[in-house]
Amino acid sequence: MYYTYVIQSIKDGRWYTGATSDLRKRFKRHNSNKVSSTKGRGPFELIYYEACLDEKDAFAREKYLKSGMGKKYLRTRLKRFLSLTG
Repeated sequence: MYYTYVIQSIKDGRWYTGATSDLRKRFKRHNSNKVSSTKGRGPFELIYYEACLDEKDAFAREKYLKSGMGKKYLRTRLKRFLSLTG
């Protein structure tokens, strides 16, 4: 399985979208400051993920979720969660 995920910084509230084959390991790396793109922004909480059977699908989905339409999709999908956090 491959995963496309969104984490949110507890520190600054910003989101990071990524894809991986090992979601637990990758999440631990984010929270341990071992991922350069999120270093210094943790701790994080996992707010969304999708499972894919194919690596190409997961990375294509990551690209979509980073686009304008993808961000709109996430805001709509996470509307209830976002209203609870701020």
